[in-house]
Amino acid sequence: MRDLEIYIRDLKSLAVSEWLANHLDQLELDDEQVDNRAIKGVGRYLNAPVRVILYPGAFGKRFTCLVLEGESLPWGADLDCARSAWRAMGTEVRCSPGDWKEGEPVADEKWWRLDDRGEQLVVWH
Repeated sequence: MRDLEIYIRDLKSLAVSEWLANHLDQLELDDEQVDNRAIKGVGRYLNAPVRVILYPGAFGKRFTCLVLEGESLPWGADLDCARSAWRAMGTEVRCSPGDWKEGEPVADEKWWRLDDRGEQLVVWH
């Protein structure tokens, strides 16, 4: 099973479902109200199931973590998914560069930040 994980700043109501509806063959996700609880949904892509989970309140409560899990996903990497989300939602999106390993110091951890300034590797503090 593959997974993609991105972080969306100041997520607006229904923004994720509207964006994903253009990329998944089917989607059931109720993200009308994003509060402090996890929001779970399901979708299909290339006839395979996709789990969709939103975790509000990540990294100081301004970000919502989005996790997509499935055998087939519309994007090959977190950064591809983040680029698509940024274009669709127009709000800052962050993701791991893919080379971070469990146990590495968090202080040295770099993240991709996508916003109106472009794409940059930054330390998330």
